[in-house]
Amino acid sequence: MSRICSITGKRPVKGRRIVHRGQSKKSGGIGFQLVKQTKRVFRPNVQRIRVLQPNGSVKRQWVSVKAIKAGLVTKA
Repeated sequence: MSRICSITGKRPVKGRRIVHRGQSKKSGGIGFQLVKQTKRVFRPNVQRIRVLQPNGSVKRQWVSVKAIKAGLVTKA
């Protein structure tokens, strides 16, 4: 099962890590050069917790910590 928040819909996002090298123009260099770009994934902080449903039942769900802190979910 994919790690997606069932409340907010947060999911992993693709991105990249950029490496620069060189001395800045302000310091007398010729500026920063792009050396390497590496693909990476930004993963959300999701936890599997027991959530109290509106009808009174308990269900385990993947929930982001942001949703837990905001009070969007009630723990069982």
